Amino acid sequence: MEKTIAVLPGDGIGPEVTEAAVKVLKSIAMRYGHTFHLRYAAIGGIAVDQYENPLPQETIEVCEASDAILLGAVGGSKWDQHPSHLRPEKGLLSIRKHFDLFANIRPVKAIPSLLDSSPLKEEVAKEVDMVIVRELTGGLYFGEPKRRNEKSAVDTLVYTRKEIERIVNHAFEIARTRRGKLTSVDKANVLETSKLWREVVEERKNAYPDIEVEHMLVDSAAMKLITNPRGFDVMVTENMFGDILSDEASVITGSLGMLPSASLRADGFGLYEPVHGSAPDITGQNIANPSAAILSAAMMLRHSFNLHSEASAMEEAVMGVLEDGYCTVDLFKDGKRVVSTDTFVTKVIEELEREFVSEHIMFSYI
Repeated sequence: MEKTIAVLPGDGIGPEVTEAAVKVLKSIAMRYGHTFHLRYAAIGGIAVDQYENPLPQETIEVCEASDAILLGAVGGSKWDQHPSHLRPEKGLLSIRKHFDLFANIRPVKAIPSLLDSSPLKEEVAKEVDMVIVRELTGGLYFGEPKRRNEKSAVDTLVYTRKEIERIVNHAFEIARTRRGKLTSVDKANVLETSKLWREVVEERKNAYPDIEVEHMLVDSAAMKLITNPRGFDVMVTENMFGDILSDEASVITGSLGMLPSASLRADGFGLYEPVHGSAPDITGQNIANPSAAILSAAMMLRHSFNLHSEASAMEEAVMGVLEDGYCTVDLFKDGKRVVSTDTFVTKVIEELEREFVSEHIMFSYI
């Protein structure tokens, strides 16, 4: 297979973790006979510095000519005082809107070897396996009017029926591939948009009689994520609620450095990025956790390229290194061996090699 990937390293530790993912992708390409053409472009703060635009037209053109986008992270205190149109985060919101990346998929899965890194009790965190499906191009972050003066500020929360229907349908389809339970999160006791959201879910569930559906207010969902996260299978919610809840859910794994994400368009084109931020305080120290970036690249292989075996190999390699007791400093507990970003990536590639050799020996034997 031959594919072109737009690589947008971004700010802070973004370039470090993105390069880690690229190294693993190159290893996959070599072992499985694929060709990945990498085209680099700027987004976020670095783009503001270079182009006075957090999402330059040049970057958009690179992405339009690619089959998927791999992104690192954007933002940092350096740009905190910039006007809103020159904030790094504006580039991320703009690229989502430009490419209509309406479905954000964030898997949250407890990792046995990291349960001692979770702030939750082991009996609460173990066996958690859920997916948060967040609507990504509507809601409060994009609604108009949006204004502020010395006396007041206004943000507008808007959702159309069509926007809700397509994300809800996507969540139902994911639930069909898993345990068959969908939790729709809203604030229907207060917000008109949430009342519409709940109405749409009730309408669409008739087309999915095999899926168990429950409605949950966002405050109850936030509590249940901490007290009984195993009760969730697929959660679907609007933009801001999804932003907050998915970050809350990240503590289950013990570190934001473990969580990948995919932002998808209807045709399968997607942007793949770790959930964590740019972490400017550790930039350049070779201690960032590259796991989420590598796992995001694995999601790219699965969702945009339909390379399921290769994606599974990447995921299993990361888990194998963690099971062997290696980790970056964010996951350190007694009994674990802390390694640098570079060393962790080397271990992942070595694990891939072992998997590949073992698989081919097995097939040869058969």
